[in-house]
Amino acid sequence: MRVYVSVDMEGIAGVVHESQTDPTTPAFGAEYARFRRLMTAEANAAIEGALAAGATKVLVNDSHWFMRNLLAEELHPAADLASGDPKPRSMVQGIDGGFDAALFIGYHARAGTPNAILDHTYADRIHDVRLNGTAVGELGLNAALAGVHGVPVALVSGDSALAAEARDLLGDGVATVVVKRAVSRHAAQSVAPSVACRMIREEALRALQRKHAPYTIAAPVTLEVDFALTIHADMAELCPGATRTAGRTVGFTHRDYGEVFRAWRAMLNLSAVV
Repeated sequence: MRVYVSVDMEGIAGVVHESQTDPTTPAFGAEYARFRRLMTAEANAAIEGALAAGATKVLVNDSHWFMRNLLAEELHPAADLASGDPKPRSMVQGIDGGFDAALFIGYHARAGTPNAILDHTYADRIHDVRLNGTAVGELGLNAALAGVHGVPVALVSGDSALAAEARDLLGDGVATVVVKRAVSRHAAQSVAPSVACRMIREEALRALQRKHAPYTIAAPVTLEVDFALTIHADMAELCPGATRTAGRTVGFTHRDYGEVFRAWRAMLNLSAVV
């Protein structure tokens, strides 16, 4: 069995504020250093669960910010590490490597979700993303690309809002590990990091012993992106094949979701050039 692990940071136990996840601000250095170690520990818990379930290959993709967060020297030696940016497939780089299941660790709810820690969808300039009319966040965008390659998402971990989003999108069969319950964007009640690791390890083992169906979207697939400002949409519509459908909204349609994801990445990056 081959297992893919995508690891974000906002959904790690104890994380409640950008200062704990921001690698760019020197004033945040000590907090960020602490929490990247906790991120690595939760990644290791997922790896250990996968190995206990019989995994013969594990790839871990660092999926937060500049994607240079996981401590390579502390990562379980049974896993390969994909790190650095840019990656064409971003948070699911390498998902086309013949994997049997994916685990999404430390994920967070989509932009605009109430009572969710650090809710967003890739960037603060993104207000909403829809695939064939269904609102999705990073979970949905990435799960759909995994589905293109026949890889089901077997488990997600993060806060209670993310768990609810996963069940709504992927069905009750997906395993969810709730490590914290948000009371606002910047406040939550969290289990201890060691407890979070135990929960992830045990649930990954159980989840990988069950069959899961890949998340797929009927073709043709229409992507709609609502940006914060019209200037963001001005830039995003430069993506070949994109269509401006409203002042702050840009759309793209293709039969192949792989191409839709490429367009999403292009639109996201173009919109940053303002």
